[in-house]
Amino acid sequence: MIGVGHASGHHGELIQGLFLDDQGKPCRGLVTLPAPQVGAHAEFRRDGELPAGRILVDPADRRKAAEAAALAIGECATRAGVPETGGRLRLRGQLPVGIGMGSSTADIIATIRAVAAAYHCVLSPADIARMAVRAETASDPLMLAGQPVLFAHREGRVLEDLGAALPPLTVVGCLTGGAEPVDTLGLRPAYGPDDVAQFEALRTRLRAAIRDGDCAAVGQVCTDSSVLNQRVLPKAELDTLREIADEAGAVGVQVAHSGNVAGLLFDATHPELARQVHRCRVRMQHAGIPTTRVFPARPAASPAPPTVSPARPIMKESRRARPHQPGHRHSRPGAGRGRARLPEV
Repeated sequence: MIGVGHASGHHGELIQGLFLDDQGKPCRGLVTLPAPQVGAHAEFRRDGELPAGRILVDPADRRKAAEAAALAIGECATRAGVPETGGRLRLRGQLPVGIGMGSSTADIIATIRAVAAAYHCVLSPADIARMAVRAETASDPLMLAGQPVLFAHREGRVLEDLGAALPPLTVVGCLTGGAEPVDTLGLRPAYGPDDVAQFEALRTRLRAAIRDGDCAAVGQVCTDSSVLNQRVLPKAELDTLREIADEAGAVGVQVAHSGNVAGLLFDATHPELARQVHRCRVRMQHAGIPTTRVFPARPAASPAPPTVSPARPIMKESRRARPHQPGHRHSRPGAGRGRARLPEV
């Protein structure tokens, strides 16, 4: 009757904008930068004494996660052929709220996985995406375990599988805008035909860079997308970050396009990596830009996915897309979710 689930966070985006799907329809989409070392952990217990759809959640303000739990109960109970009940949901994690690291989506995906585990039900990434979008209007592709995909975040579907994995990149994270929370759903970027052409060009370049394992090319695409995003959510520190990137030998700058987290990207195979990272952090300190953490952009390999139960897909299923694996790292059970300072790794 008790299930647990985990979902990793992300560190903003590599690119974000307006792209064309395979039918030529313009869709808002993004490619996230994985941050597998931090995330959300959920524990869900079925409770037959609570009416169907009644979710008691701790912390009590996680209303979107409670909605996701109710949706998942309906789906899993139907598949298992058992009556729907209410339940008790407990959420813990290390993701700051509102700065562009997918805190809400991580809560929701961890919750859906915990409910599925409590019902002994296996959900595909398409199932999870469908419920996540219903619960929070827009969802990051955290259900895909760090796979680089162009994801229509308001529709819950993959527009393009960009490859097996990102090239080996090291990220020096930082905070912009005083780490103030951003209302993601309140951002209303106005895109025109010329913008679609620019974003499609970024998509083409990113696809080639991932295919070729070209860290420098990935970094340049991220920088260009960051510059384009200045008219949507301007970051006063961007010019300084670009200068520091040049001085420290970074390959590019990436930002949360709907948040205030940002990062400088380095080629993880560079023989002077440690010296570059140190120079970067010192330069950021002098510039008054708070650094947060240094981490690899490529998540650790995970075991082969189990067989998923059939469901009507709403997104393209990739051979590499996989549901949550029990061996993934969980967050500390007692860790609360803060607002600004991120853990150092």
